[in-house]
Amino acid sequence: MKKNLHIILISAAIALVIAIQSLYVVQQPEQAIVLQFGEPVRLVQEPGLKFKIPFIQKVVFYDKRLLNLEPPAQEVVLKDKKRLDVDTFSRYKIVEPLTFYKTVRFEYQAQNRLQEIVNSSARNVLATVTLKELLSEKRTEIMHRISEAVKSDAKQIGVEVADVRIRRADLPIQVSQAINDRMKTERIREAKGYRADGEKTAQEIRATADKQATITVATAEKEAQQIKGEGDKKATEIWNKAINIDPEFYSFYRSLEAYRNSFNDETSMVLAPEGEFFDFFGKSLK
Repeated sequence: MKKNLHIILISAAIALVIAIQSLYVVQQPEQAIVLQFGEPVRLVQEPGLKFKIPFIQKVVFYDKRLLNLEPPAQEVVLKDKKRLDVDTFSRYKIVEPLTFYKTVRFEYQAQNRLQEIVNSSARNVLATVTLKELLSEKRTEIMHRISEAVKSDAKQIGVEVADVRIRRADLPIQVSQAINDRMKTERIREAKGYRADGEKTAQEIRATADKQATITVATAEKEAQQIKGEGDKKATEIWNKAINIDPEFYSFYRSLEAYRNSFNDETSMVLAPEGEFFDFFGKSLK
């Protein structure tokens, strides 16, 4: 009885292993190739539960969705000898799994091969254009040429390339640094030139202002002297008239002015009231 049970269990285990080896599942985003002794015998692109010969046949799966390829930036030389670091981006999908299996077999190998194709096509096309053309409206046409070249070569490995784009095209770091240094030197030279021109203009403005100020002051002094002379003349005429009208009052007034200018609250003098200066001391004007 135990012997029969062992046989049943062994048979069930063998049947289970055979069943597991006979069944496989193809997911919705996948496609599969059934291999027999390493040779493809069947392509399966419909999802679901599938069957194969156990232990003899194997299955490899490939993604049938759009895949991204982002190779590292590469340096290219343009037609005008300008050097650029070009960063590309591509999208592709496996459309011929049998060709794909025979040429590259694994997806990582396909990406390496496709990266070589994209880089080579970009170098070949960009070598025929100038930097000015790459930055102009011709950029779309240039990208179309690169994309067509990549698509043509990618068919050889069973891959269809949906699009190829240049994400970034920069000058190499060494060249950029040299350009930045040259631009900095030019800006410094221009700044010095502007400062020198500004200083020259400032000196001219200051010189003109000083000259104008000197002329203005001299003119004002001249006019002041003329006005003062006219005033002195007028004052002399008035005094002369005053003298002629009342000479004694004029002499009295002049003495008062002399007293006011000579004495103040702190003045102390001991003098004999004699002499012309003290004629009006102690006298009243009649």
